[in-house]
Amino acid sequence: GCYAPSSSSLNQPIISQSYPHIVPTPAFHAMAAYGQAQYTAGIQQAAAYATYPPPSQPYGLPSYSIKTEDGLSQAHSPGQTGYLGYGASFSTPSPGQAPYSYQMHGDYNPINRPPTPVKDSESDRQRRSSDGKLRGRSKRNNDPSPPLDTDIERVFVWDLDETIIVFHSLLTGTFATRYGKDTPTAVSLGLRMEEMIFNLADAHLFFNDLEDCDQVHIDDVSSDDNGQDLSTYNFATDGFQAAAVSGNLCIGSGVHGGVDWMRKLAFRYRRVKEMYNTYKNNVGGLIGTPKREVWLQLRADMEALTDLWLTHALKALSLINSRSNCVNVLVTTTQLIPALSKVLLYGLGTVFPIENIYSATKTGKDSCFERIVQRFGRKAVYIVVGDGVEEEQAAKKNNMPFWRISCHADLEALRHALELEYL
Repeated sequence: GCYAPSSSSLNQPIISQSYPHIVPTPAFHAMAAYGQAQYTAGIQQAAAYATYPPPSQPYGLPSYSIKTEDGLSQAHSPGQTGYLGYGASFSTPSPGQAPYSYQMHGDYNPINRPPTPVKDSESDRQRRSSDGKLRGRSKRNNDPSPPLDTDIERVFVWDLDETIIVFHSLLTGTFATRYGKDTPTAVSLGLRMEEMIFNLADAHLFFNDLEDCDQVHIDDVSSDDNGQDLSTYNFATDGFQAAAVSGNLCIGSGVHGGVDWMRKLAFRYRRVKEMYNTYKNNVGGLIGTPKREVWLQLRADMEALTDLWLTHALKALSLINSRSNCVNVLVTTTQLIPALSKVLLYGLGTVFPIENIYSATKTGKDSCFERIVQRFGRKAVYIVVGDGVEEEQAAKKNNMPFWRISCHADLEALRHALELEYL
């Protein structure tokens, strides 16, 4: 459960509009595992904070209060972890200066909540596998990342499952158990969505061809693409599958096909990118009727069961997306093609450009985080939003603050922090 503060302590300071681009100082402390986030602002103007339902059980947390000291107002956000502090100067860190420091405070008082288990990166593939395919990997390690984008000042690195969407915990029944929902109903919804995800991936995104040739990023094999016009290209008869089967080209041995085969692989990823960009705002048009009606009803049923979890997440994602100097990036343990299918079916294509989606199945999240930093630069501020151990550890290793999502209140608190421009 998440801590809900008393109504008497629900005031938040508003950051002056004269500081539209807040850059954390070295005192910007990481949000650790449990507790609450602390904000420091130069203005003491206050705004009302929405109330949350009472907690299911009491927790021994320090009392929430507004503290004024040396002209700085401090406020707390429910369910959040560690401390997030902004200095009054809003200064940009000098080159080479670490923008964050991980410090445990002396009054640190963790909630006795069981740790979030490490998510099984194999789960999606194992569940699919009545066909018993080997889940191999390509050893190719190209990284044709886009040129450094110096206009981006803040990068929000999101996890997908159990952070933005409720999916794996529906299949296992843990969501139903935790929130007192009907378990058979929850599992059934999860299975139906899983079937829809893989049907879309197979029918429109070449997952049958690409399952054993998984990539971290959509452009990772683009250097093998000669730019050929694909408008009349016949993917079904180009011999890609036969070559892959006979040569075990993508299995873990690291053996690759020749130039011709790699070009065919690159063609498929190029077409996937085109399909994503064409239908990211219109997945109903991609799957067609009657599947569109089934999909819309399934989405509605899932939102009802999960108490609008996705709707809450989308509010925060949309706020970030509306800022010209901020960007949403997705790092998921799902393979890239099913991940793209998930993003489309959950209506997230508008907030995640395909270039901002990374699959950590092969390399782990830490490696993906390193790629993202290389892409956006070390002067940008990185904030990791997730529910699991892997992204938390990767955030800590890369000296990025971590915002834990454990329940609805955490998503609400994140939205409030964004609305008031604390983040």
